[in-house]
Amino acid sequence: MVTPDGRSELLQMSGIIKHFPGAKALDGVDLDIRAGEVHCLLGQNGAGKSTLIKVLAGAHQPNAGEITWKGESVAIESTMDALRLGIATMYQELDVVDGLSVAENIFLGHELAASGVLQRRETLQRTKDLLARLGHPEIPPNRTVGQLPAAGKQIVSMARALSYDAQLIVMDEPSAVLDPEEVDNLFRVVASLTAEGVAVVYISHRLEEIRRIGDRITVLKDGRTAATGLEVAETPTADLISLMTGREVIADFGGAPSGPTGDKPVLEVGELAVEGVFEPVTFSVRPGEVVGLAGLVGAGRSEILEAVYGARRRTSGTVSVRGEALRAGSITDAVNRGIGLAPEERKSQGLLLEQPIYRNITLSTFARFARGSLLDEKAERAAAREKAEALDLSPPDVERQTRTLSGGNQQKAMLARWLVHGCEVLLLDEPTRGVDVGARADIYRLIRELALQGTAVVLVSSEIEEVLGLADRVLVVADGSVVHQGPAADITEHQVLDLVMEGSAA
Repeated sequence: MVTPDGRSELLQMSGIIKHFPGAKALDGVDLDIRAGEVHCLLGQNGAGKSTLIKVLAGAHQPNAGEITWKGESVAIESTMDALRLGIATMYQELDVVDGLSVAENIFLGHELAASGVLQRRETLQRTKDLLARLGHPEIPPNRTVGQLPAAGKQIVSMARALSYDAQLIVMDEPSAVLDPEEVDNLFRVVASLTAEGVAVVYISHRLEEIRRIGDRITVLKDGRTAATGLEVAETPTADLISLMTGREVIADFGGAPSGPTGDKPVLEVGELAVEGVFEPVTFSVRPGEVVGLAGLVGAGRSEILEAVYGARRRTSGTVSVRGEALRAGSITDAVNRGIGLAPEERKSQGLLLEQPIYRNITLSTFARFARGSLLDEKAERAAAREKAEALDLSPPDVERQTRTLSGGNQQKAMLARWLVHGCEVLLLDEPTRGVDVGARADIYRLIRELALQGTAVVLVSSEIEEVLGLADRVLVVADGSVVHQGPAADITEHQVLDLVMEGSAA
């Protein structure tokens, strides 16, 4: 079947229903994809996007509904079924194997072999071709993936999808770990794929990206189709937000909180450095102040936070809280002195996914609930429930496994941990990565409220607008060095970009 715009119908999902114990994740979802289009799938965290693409990828089996591929009804009962049809999926959480090489990751599960013998030379050449197609010929095929930064791992995941010669590629938050230049390259790759007739389902919480790359839009809300087939050029952003949230959400950072600062810093960082990672950096944060670190992915921003927290051992410099120096490389000392960290990779570095939500929330404050050698689990649950309700955690049941939460709600659980702990210094690394517009507003509100209560906040974000909108002061980091430090009100987004690009090219 050919559509009015001349594109053929590639995929139709009709009335898709998916139940999990105690919850209906999808309740009759419809989606149709045309060859050569970028179809954007929008919705808040928990709306059903991840479940829908897992049904399409063969990772979940629907309880009801029909999937039609090129006009024929199909049953996608496994991920291999999907790949054989020509459907490849890139998940939001990077699904690479750190211990394998780039080439081994790309062809994992469909290795190039003849008569049972691996064709290593052909594998390396095809890997080089795929990386060149993605604009990254500099990534060595034999490099162990664990040695690559997050952006490099994302490129490997994209190359794996392309290695299957897919006709439909699902990209779940592909730009979340990419800097602006990498995003431009991603869009170039997507444009070249669609020009060849490949369809792309693009999932992103960044609505400005949808404007740049999308053709049509489907919006999910509470496991149902709120709207489908919307033309990007004809649909106002305000309408999309209303469809996703059921209410009007204004992208308001609220400005710098201007909390109870005073003259004496609560956090002081002096000539802090990690050899080979970032150069000496000095800054301080007063109670109620938000300090933002802006820069490209891999510039050293996250590593600075890790060194302050003790998760990365510093080679020189000092970190002190209220005048008392912290031991180098001691997370325990940092936490005991009132420092909390919400890391960028919350699933692998911050959360115990198999544990209940309440246990993750109270993880840093077990001593408070100790009764001799036992934990007072009733008090533990009550404290967790109070903070979960304050953050509008959804669903609010703190007995659930943490892995059942959407990305945005996992981030809320991470933040709830430090609310229970009552930390004096909160380090936030990409707090809104993979978070929908509604949850973003909640997180912005929380940051402002914490600052107004006197918490010192250090914020890392790849979104320069977010850093400038939330911070009192900004440090611009480029290639491991701080190239600018000053009030957020005194620098523009364009000036930050100029600084990071000049610093990276130096």
